[in-house]
Amino acid sequence: MRLMLRCRTLLPPVYLVWGLIAPVAVYAGGIIKIDDTKSISIGAGLRTSFNSVENGAPNGTDSSNTFQLDSIRLYLGGQVTKDIHLTFNTERQSDGTTRVLDGIAQFAFSDIFNVWAGRFYLPSDRSNLSGPYYLATWDFPFVSRYPAIFAGRDDGLAVWGQTGGGKFKYQVGAFQGRNGALTSNQSGNLLYVGRLTFDLWDPEPGYYNASTYYGAKDILAFGLTAMSQADGVGTPATPGNYNGSSIDTLMEKKLGSDALSLEGAYYNYDTGGVMDPAPPIGQGLIDGHGYFVQVGYLFGQKYGPGQLQPHVRYQNLVVTGDSVNRKRYDLGLNYILDGHNALVSLIYARDNNGTTKNSNIIQVGMQLQI
Repeated sequence: MRLMLRCRTLLPPVYLVWGLIAPVAVYAGGIIKIDDTKSISIGAGLRTSFNSVENGAPNGTDSSNTFQLDSIRLYLGGQVTKDIHLTFNTERQSDGTTRVLDGIAQFAFSDIFNVWAGRFYLPSDRSNLSGPYYLATWDFPFVSRYPAIFAGRDDGLAVWGQTGGGKFKYQVGAFQGRNGALTSNQSGNLLYVGRLTFDLWDPEPGYYNASTYYGAKDILAFGLTAMSQADGVGTPATPGNYNGSSIDTLMEKKLGSDALSLEGAYYNYDTGGVMDPAPPIGQGLIDGHGYFVQVGYLFGQKYGPGQLQPHVRYQNLVVTGDSVNRKRYDLGLNYILDGHNALVSLIYARDNNGTTKNSNIIQVGMQLQI
């Protein structure tokens, strides 16, 4: 059996799912071809940043100044047959240990009917389905507070499909959610999730999406999500039912060589007033609501090897019964060298968590993918 290594620029390993469906984003990866149907893909991603947070030092009065490795990932994918694929991705955690990020068995029967099983992104909101590498901003929105076992993922099974090349998508699934002997869920109830996505302009094919396409598409999309789990919050002594829902939208329009993007989402979380403990017993799920709005503008002209994309984001999260009303303003500038594969971000943020002093934050982040 002969192995052949070649470069590929159309399929990212993390999205090596489709024989029939194009991915939502592009970056280079290596493909080891085994035979006419079987192959293995290899890739990697890295995000690292410098963060200065007012009053963030251990003494509570000075600014903290820290360099951190936000994320480093190894992407592995494989094609078993034309319609059967697998994905295995890992994430290095801040404590130096490595954890399984994705482990997915993928069956692509047709555009309208696909089955995924294992550990993967829940079909929740656009931000989660973009993941940190495909957002238009550096930090993940804190108003997105859906349950997850790790990094927006959970163990379970989902059925999904699309029509119009990705103009309409449905995604439904059952996941573990809150489960275990010491948790509020003593009856083994599953977390049920559903999402509908409508694209009125260009389609967004595939299970995932992005929060910006850097002017490669004209997007006008709306997403609706709902999830529910009996005994999904609280403790064994005081369990409560969890219900979450959201609506999100993205408009990105090419204006000559420039591109304007507008994004927003509204979230509602209902625990019936039951307080949820922090990990490892709970997940710190909230009873409340939140939203964010975001504006970005990509300049088509190049400044050196890259393009500039300034952006502004506002977030607001209200926690019922806990007197928390957190607000944050972000003013950022992305320097785009190669789409989501190579970029540098500069961010100034003002964060008011509703309980302590306002914090002024400065971040410089760098992201690379192959």
